[in-house]
Amino acid sequence: MRPNEASEAPALAARLEELKRRAAECIEASSERLAELSREIWSRPELAYEERQAHDALARFFAGLAPGSSPAGAWLVQRSYKLETALRADWQWGGEGDAAGAAPAAAAVEDGQKAPLRLGFLCEYDALPGIGHACGHNLIAEVGAAAALGLKGALESLRPSGAADGLSRHVPAVKVTVLGTPAEEDGGGKIDLIKAGAFDGLDVVFMAHPSQEDAAYLPDVAEHDVTVKYYGKASHAAAYPWEGVNALDAAVLAYNNLSVLRQQMKPTWRVHGIIKNGGVKPNIIPSYAELEFYLRAPSLKELSILTEKAENCFKSAALATGCEMELKGGANDYYNVLPNKSLEKAYIENGKKLGMEFIPEDSLTGLSGSTDFGNVTFVVPGIHPYFYIGSDALNHTEQYTTAAGSEEAQFYALRTAKALAMTALDVIFKPDLLEKVREDFRLVKLKEEGYLNIPENGKVSGLGIGAACASR
Repeated sequence: MRPNEASEAPALAARLEELKRRAAECIEASSERLAELSREIWSRPELAYEERQAHDALARFFAGLAPGSSPAGAWLVQRSYKLETALRADWQWGGEGDAAGAAPAAAAVEDGQKAPLRLGFLCEYDALPGIGHACGHNLIAEVGAAAALGLKGALESLRPSGAADGLSRHVPAVKVTVLGTPAEEDGGGKIDLIKAGAFDGLDVVFMAHPSQEDAAYLPDVAEHDVTVKYYGKASHAAAYPWEGVNALDAAVLAYNNLSVLRQQMKPTWRVHGIIKNGGVKPNIIPSYAELEFYLRAPSLKELSILTEKAENCFKSAALATGCEMELKGGANDYYNVLPNKSLEKAYIENGKKLGMEFIPEDSLTGLSGSTDFGNVTFVVPGIHPYFYIGSDALNHTEQYTTAAGSEEAQFYALRTAKALAMTALDVIFKPDLLEKVREDFRLVKLKEEGYLNIPENGKVSGLGIGAACASR
């Protein structure tokens, strides 16, 4: 650090704290509209890829934020962005203390300026069948939208006099992107969007997930789901059962094979599933049975090993009963979430200023669920903290559905959004932090990819196997 920079450091730090307070104030100023957005999504739950009302609510939210203002203050909203129920909203700050609105990045490059730093905020909004928003995705949408608003408001408070306070000198333009990402619970909307190029060019991404505590990171694991269909032959179960081939027997054997396998499973592996179809009548030998299973492991390497073992259980059941078998994975595998220690440290520091009490790091040994955000962390640095919502109810229960729609949850959701916006400001105005974030991403990704050949763009599964569901 040069002498003049050292003398400026205290003033710059104080100015950055002012910007963080401004971000929090902007979020508070929009609290009623944000609560209304959350409530609208919560009260009309929609399943994966069918979130049309939630998509429209989020689009209206961003389109209506700057009525009557200059174009520089408005969000550019793209409905049905690459997927029918996905959404994108962009706003750009020109840098150099100039709130230049949506100045195109190409123009900045042509003028010899730095390309904009692109920060993404992710919103989820799909629900669970039968119990609605039992994972609080309405709050995820609210937090993502609120954090983006807070960051925008803080940047807009910088004026062309930025050179006088020194904070915005040598800072590139900043492009804030909000992505509405459907189908987190089933199918993997973020993975579809990765394949479609929606994450290309983003530098850092932010989102947060409701839980029972505040944690900057939880070990969300890799997941593969599989559907197994057994085809047998129907026959009268009492008169001539020897003429039949019992598909239900195959399903039961496969289920029991997996149960026996559990003795040799690592404590961090998870296999769980259901028999979806087991016949139509007790006196008819079932000619068809179907299983659906989710397989989870902490890493892609371990998931591939577990998948091979599970598939052998399914195949041996077909061989033992004489059934034909069809084994099919989903369209997308969910990768484990890669941690980013530098982002997590900044988020914790900001969260503590807002009163968050984070669970100790040594208690993070247990496993969490799975999320398609894991795939995102293989293509761009990101953070996926969990946040308390004022209830001890467990996710994916009716009690959590109630808690996610409560007024009490609003305080915690907005507090989390403030912490995300504050962390984004650190990334913008602390170049050394941005470099550390990028280095963390590079190193942890290299370590993970040492196990499997994962393409740079993440568009092809390194496992050759299928899909999963998130935070479930």
